[in-house]
Amino acid sequence: MAFDATQQPVSNRGVPPDSFLDELVAWGKIAPDEIFAPNSNKDVYSNVVGVLGPWEGLRHRRAVMLEVMRVLAGFESSWDWNAGVDVTNRTSVTPDTIEAGAWQVSANSMHFGEELKTLVLTKVGSLDGNDFQRAMKRDHPLAMEYVARLLRRTVHHHGPVKRHEIDPWLRKDAVAEFRALLDA
Repeated sequence: MAFDATQQPVSNRGVPPDSFLDELVAWGKIAPDEIFAPNSNKDVYSNVVGVLGPWEGLRHRRAVMLEVMRVLAGFESSWDWNAGVDVTNRTSVTPDTIEAGAWQVSANSMHFGEELKTLVLTKVGSLDGNDFQRAMKRDHPLAMEYVARLLRRTVHHHGPVKRHEIDPWLRKDAVAEFRALLDA
């Protein structure tokens, strides 16, 4: 795929690799619609509506999620699928609190929703923190679905989203490019 707007820099993290964007778009094409449907939670969509809204339907919401995931992965790991523990986080000391993967999620985030536990149990076969960390690094479609579902539950697990640190890097032209790539 040819990327332009989706390869804009994110903070001081550089630009996402084509391989990361390829996987993100491929997942975006097959992800369940329910992930992007409106809900009553104070979630990622209500958090970024001032930057990327208003919403123009499910396809637009899908592209917005991909853009948030693009920027957030840059902030959290510089798009590194194998990123491990955040050494600056004093609470990252147990298998359940240690972050893993491109979005630096930890197993204790499963408490935000029963569907998060069900997803992990179905795909990983365990709710163990060490198994969770390995899965978030190795199973990229799972990692993408997990972070998207988590962001629909809460923005409190990801500081850069909660504190609006990602907002200056979110781009409407990148959302438009994701929409076109999803339709390709």
